[in-house]
Amino acid sequence: MGRVAGIKDVARQAGVSVGTVSNVINRPEAVLPDTRARVLAAIEDLGYVRSESARQLRAGRSRIMALLVLDMGNPFFVDIARGAERAARDAGLGVMVCNSGQSPEEEAEYLGLFAEQRVCGVLVTPADADGGNLEAFARHRIPYVLVDRVAASTDSCAVSVDDVRGGTLAVGHLVQAGHRSVAYVSGPGDLHQIRDRREGALAALAEAGLGPEALVEIPSDRLDVAAGRDAGARLLGLVPRPTAVFCANDLLALGVLQSLYAAGVRVPQDVAIVGYDDIEFAAAAAVPLTSVRQPAVVMGRMAAELLLEEADDENGSHRHRSVVLQPELVVRASSAAPR
Repeated sequence: MGRVAGIKDVARQAGVSVGTVSNVINRPEAVLPDTRARVLAAIEDLGYVRSESARQLRAGRSRIMALLVLDMGNPFFVDIARGAERAARDAGLGVMVCNSGQSPEEEAEYLGLFAEQRVCGVLVTPADADGGNLEAFARHRIPYVLVDRVAASTDSCAVSVDDVRGGTLAVGHLVQAGHRSVAYVSGPGDLHQIRDRREGALAALAEAGLGPEALVEIPSDRLDVAAGRDAGARLLGLVPRPTAVFCANDLLALGVLQSLYAAGVRVPQDVAIVGYDDIEFAAAAAVPLTSVRQPAVVMGRMAAELLLEEADDENGSHRHRSVVLQPELVVRASSAAPR
């Protein structure tokens, strides 16, 4: 296989300077028609393809947007990625999707990789509750937008969902159905979403005249189906057993459902279940799950659009914004009044 033709080869064959070839590629209107035709003929004859990576390095930025999420095994984050990819594609960019696994250490490594690759910007659902990783990353002057997280300061844009409202919708629905004792299957306590959903659940109980003791928390250090099965086993051992369960996400809810089903506990006749996120599998479960729907695709698209706006800002007019979207309760067969 012969040597790949470079821009100098094109210039030599066309009898012009390298700068003229560059102008033909990037600013063809600045080159005389006859010269432009000669250069284009040389490009065609030699099969020259410009090095996009070299161009990006010279420009100091790439055409890649990075997305760093907590768990790509969760369909919720897949939907966020879909929304971000649509916005990026419309802008002629690609998306590099990475998974921190809820690990601050892995998050720091990926942020370092993004800085090395000079990505045009980063969409991130932080794993580091203290924000130290992003504070260090900010020194590279690469824009980033928080996704599924409320910004603690005005240093960045953010797109999130009102999780307090979501928790209120979930437990309010259960209370209205007649339940007076609700288990909350939570996740890692350092995640704002988990705390906000608990706050909303307590608000719904208070509004119904019930105290915080009516919410029985079953903590979990993960947000997956296996953790839900474990939480379901612990729920079965509670005396008295709550008649309803609110899970911090749908994967936990599916695991709880599996555990209860295996033990012969009927859903919703014996225990009602409400999940969170309304992933595709929620409606397809053996007992279709009631769930709090988050507009994940919209969240990803809006976050990407805010990032593109900041990345393209050349005159300093961009102002950071925090967008809070509203959740929606989707009622299905898994929730009902107690016997």
